[in-house]
Amino acid sequence: MNRIVEAVGNAYRKAQDFEMDIGDSVDVHVRIKEGDRERIQLFSGTVIGMKGHGVNASFTVRHVFQGEGVERVFPMHCPTVEKVEVKRKGKVRRAKLYFLRDRSGRGTRLAERRMGIEGGAEGASGASGATGAGEAPAPAPSDSADKKA
Repeated sequence: MNRIVEAVGNAYRKAQDFEMDIGDSVDVHVRIKEGDRERIQLFSGTVIGMKGHGVNASFTVRHVFQGEGVERVFPMHCPTVEKVEVKRKGKVRRAKLYFLRDRSGRGTRLAERRMGIEGGAEGASGASGATGAGEAPAPAPSDSADKKA
């Protein structure tokens, strides 16, 4: 029975999966039909949750518009979702970011997750240190402890 459900569901899956994660700032391109016309509308916000798998997967995007928080749940494989563009990767340590509902202003900002440096200025000059890829060595734990005291 499970194989039959998966086989039917795979027929409705999109070819590409969206490369996003929780905490990312995204632009969701949604197809809107008004009468006999179709247009693409952007919904920009932060991904605060993802759930499900396969055809039933969905993600929740939140943004604040005119002082009101607006959350919208998008099915991953819905034909009305044209594409999802990741504008910024967020650094989070939670699976669901529902705590953002209680915050306002700058409190809703998330730190940016920085990926490895590829083809940077130091990498192009050919100077490769022991740490690799132009990274600075991490400070010793005793240095940061002395600053706090």
